[in-house]
Amino acid sequence: MRSYSPDLTPPWKKPKPVPTVEATTDLVVEEVATGFCGAVIRCEAGTVTLEDRFGKHRVFPMEPRGFLLDGKVVTLTRPTGAAPVRPTRTASGSVAVPTARARVARAGRIYVEGRHDAELVERVWGDDLRIEGVVVEYLSGIDDLPAIVAEFAPGPDARLGILVDHLVPGSKESRIAASVTGADGGNVLVVGHPYIDVWEAVKPSAVGIAAWPRIPHGEDWKTGICRALGWPPNTGAAWQHILSKVHSYKDLEPELLGRVEELIDFVTGDGGA
Repeated sequence: MRSYSPDLTPPWKKPKPVPTVEATTDLVVEEVATGFCGAVIRCEAGTVTLEDRFGKHRVFPMEPRGFLLDGKVVTLTRPTGAAPVRPTRTASGSVAVPTARARVARAGRIYVEGRHDAELVERVWGDDLRIEGVVVEYLSGIDDLPAIVAEFAPGPDARLGILVDHLVPGSKESRIAASVTGADGGNVLVVGHPYIDVWEAVKPSAVGIAAWPRIPHGEDWKTGICRALGWPPNTGAAWQHILSKVHSYKDLEPELLGRVEELIDFVTGDGGA
């Protein structure tokens, strides 16, 4: 038989109940543990997103007694019957325009080196590309790039931007890129990132690893990555796992971010000649 132990804590020592407050948009609160102060911009199941006066966003769990409102401890709750708050930013960090229609596709194009590159660009920049009317296509490789550029016939109203993997001095990729750069009066732009494959452009922290392994020369890079990380030897499944960890531009390395933004500006006429 269980013994009963009465609560002998004096009333004045018991924690006082705190008020609950609905986390409505623009409510300004301070998170207790970090001191981060900002306005509510999004409230989802179990979390609230705050934006401070500098535009920085932080996501916090809506734990009991987790926030200060006007200097007093409160518990935030999800607004009753509130409609989901639309994201204020796209995955690329641009201002979201929920009512904008996709633009009719431009004559210009962005070509990337491989299906994985195209899927990653779509995941992060897809909303922006549709608004701008930019179509992304992928190459099976860049060996035939000069012929592809010639067939495309770039012009002032049909610019061609190309993203190349492992574009480093002295490489085969750099020599091919140089042969088409500036073609047709500056209506072709070739840029690249330094990574062997676009997988490496995803930050290791996003994937949950310390760093991308070094693969011995001569071994298939993607297969080697799977082996080194103890993943099943299925590169397609491995890529889908990696892609699922990318939620915004913050999960990508700057060396890729800058190059894609440069291509979008070039094709849309905001960064060309």
